[in-house]
Amino acid sequence: MTQLRPDIFLNARPDTEGDEEEDYFDYFYDAPGSEPGTLIIEPDAKPSRIVLIDYDENHAIRKVDITPNACAPYIGTNTVSWMDIQGLGSETVLKQVGEIFNLHPLLLEDVVNVPQRPKLEDYNNQLLMIAHMVRLKEDEPGFDTEQVSFVLGKRYLLTFQQEELQDCFEIVRDRIRTSQGRVRQSGADYLTYLLLDSIIDGYFPVVEHYEDRIEALEDSIITDPDRHTMEEIYDIRRELLALRRLIWPLRNVLNLLMRDHHGIISNDVQIYFRDSYDHVIQILEIIEAYRELATSLMDVYMSTMGNKLNEIMKFLTVISTIFIPLTFIVGVYGMNFQYMPELKGKWSYFIVWLIMLAIAGGLIFYFWRKGWFKPIYPIKLKNE
Repeated sequence: MTQLRPDIFLNARPDTEGDEEEDYFDYFYDAPGSEPGTLIIEPDAKPSRIVLIDYDENHAIRKVDITPNACAPYIGTNTVSWMDIQGLGSETVLKQVGEIFNLHPLLLEDVVNVPQRPKLEDYNNQLLMIAHMVRLKEDEPGFDTEQVSFVLGKRYLLTFQQEELQDCFEIVRDRIRTSQGRVRQSGADYLTYLLLDSIIDGYFPVVEHYEDRIEALEDSIITDPDRHTMEEIYDIRRELLALRRLIWPLRNVLNLLMRDHHGIISNDVQIYFRDSYDHVIQILEIIEAYRELATSLMDVYMSTMGNKLNEIMKFLTVISTIFIPLTFIVGVYGMNFQYMPELKGKWSYFIVWLIMLAIAGGLIFYFWRKGWFKPIYPIKLKNE
């Protein structure tokens, strides 16, 4: 067996396009009349690739691109074996893995037919956990999602990922390689906790991203709101709702892991899931706060647009009020009467202009003293 090498253990891979936006809300469901346990492979699914990490307190090895049959010798050993299946596009490989590890057909169906709702299911000597990994998009706002399935056995762990991407498990792999913490002295249940906790911690950068977007949107609403501002508000609310739907079921999963006594998870490791549960509650509270803030931004947007309309109407009213007496004077002297004394005066034309200018100037001064030329409310932005 090959010893772990630092230069090949961590291998970054370029990110690719994530799920479409519609996948934020769509969970998988069986077609009516389909047989239970049917595997539906997506046409664009990536080929399956198996990466094996086997370790104990004294040694750790890593094997890349191995066959399912090569995983069989690691079942029932005293070491901890982590089989990471990256990509769900090879039906033959997935069925072989199911036969070797004696996976229930319904379990394998939930793993392959994505996306599934995050959940926890007990299959006697195996536990199935489904969660969703999230990461920010590189070139546009929003986030991508990827389903990660955990199949926990007595001394082994199977993880199924949709893509062969740079994931949030690199820090756990690095801990195994360098023997940091207690991972090499613990079992597969502690490894499951570390991986699940890494997925949950990955939600915090995404949540912070929405904090920045909402703050920028607040400034935009106050200074220069437009049609795109409303579209941005709707996008944020929709994405936050999708994020909530991904993290909310994990609360129930962790609650079951903390309270139910599974023979596969030891009591010592069961306590660690409390910390992950606290993180999930914290993320949910932040998401709910941002959703309420986004809703209030919509009210602020409507109020700002109403005030903007009032400013325009006020300006037009002032202009109309100034020109009403001027129009009256011009109308009077535009009448076709033969006897109008002012028409015969040498300075009548200039006098009428002086009167109109005096009236306009007086009205402008009056409106200025009344404060009609000031904005309805002062716009002050705090530079933090």
